[in-house]
Amino acid sequence: MGLFFARGVPRRCINRGGFTLIELLVVIGIIGILVGMLLPAAQLVRGAARRIACGNHLRQMAIGTLNFESTYQRLPSSWKLAGEPTSGNVAGWSAQAQILPFLEQGNLFEKIDFEKSYNDQPLFTLENEDQRIQTARIPIFLCPSEIRDEARLKNGVREHYPLNYGGNAGTWFVFDPATKRVGDGVILTGRHLPISGIADGSSNTLLFAEVKAFTPYFRNAGIAGAVSMPPGASMVSELGGQFKSSSGHTEWVDGRVHQTGFTATFPPNTVVPFKAGNSQYDVDWTNQQEGKSGVIGTFAAVTSRSYHQNGVNTARSDGSVQFVSDAIQSDIWKALATRDGGEVRVR
Repeated sequence: MGLFFARGVPRRCINRGGFTLIELLVVIGIIGILVGMLLPAAQLVRGAARRIACGNHLRQMAIGTLNFESTYQRLPSSWKLAGEPTSGNVAGWSAQAQILPFLEQGNLFEKIDFEKSYNDQPLFTLENEDQRIQTARIPIFLCPSEIRDEARLKNGVREHYPLNYGGNAGTWFVFDPATKRVGDGVILTGRHLPISGIADGSSNTLLFAEVKAFTPYFRNAGIAGAVSMPPGASMVSELGGQFKSSSGHTEWVDGRVHQTGFTATFPPNTVVPFKAGNSQYDVDWTNQQEGKSGVIGTFAAVTSRSYHQNGVNTARSDGSVQFVSDAIQSDIWKALATRDGGEVRVR
């Protein structure tokens, strides 16, 4: 009958279904294609989320700065002197340090004695570790896209912590130590600007813009007198100075423009090239660090840069936040950085 019995139970030949090796490979290939299609979209979504979070940081900093102005009837300076200058190397606190209590960082702010240099502050305990004030990580000062969210080290020891938002120091000229003349921005060297001093209108004038941490830069070229703005980015390195390969915008406490500021000499994300050996750099430049000389002026090309595609986040002096395209015209970018250039009246 075609049936076999064992212990009274009939046995039949049973066919079990399954994938062949070729079918399995086809399925794996399809999954790989789908992942390849979805991954760029997922990366774009993550990038957009980081850009939005970055903009929120800037908004909080701008509102904190305006609350500072409301309290003291003036904006913070870019370089608050630590006591009376007694030498040619004078430290100055940043605007970012001055607005800490308006950014829910009151506990840290209370540990600072602004009459002393940040190098002379006592150690404080953070996360069960004794450290210097300048090594504290301030989350609101950091863009989520920053690839080097890490302390700057010296001989293996934490020395400073970076930041990603620079104050508007103007277009090129920053400070003359001999006359105390300041630049055309709004976060000024050693001087507190009242909000009424922004004649072009607070909604038309930048307050903060993004910068990259660990920026290579030239400093202390020491050119006497007025220094002409370079007509092109490729000519900046020819101005010379001491080259530092990776320490710009690494000190949130330091009010000097190459550490906590920016200038609108060039539009956002402009590459300012410098080649040393086989290495290519995108640099900033300052003629003289503030506080390093009593007679040499500070002129600076400190470019706003970001890791976002096609532009940078900025905050204006009215507290609003805008994403500015790399393609913005240079004269418009400069106009946004000046407090009383008269551009609004010309339009």
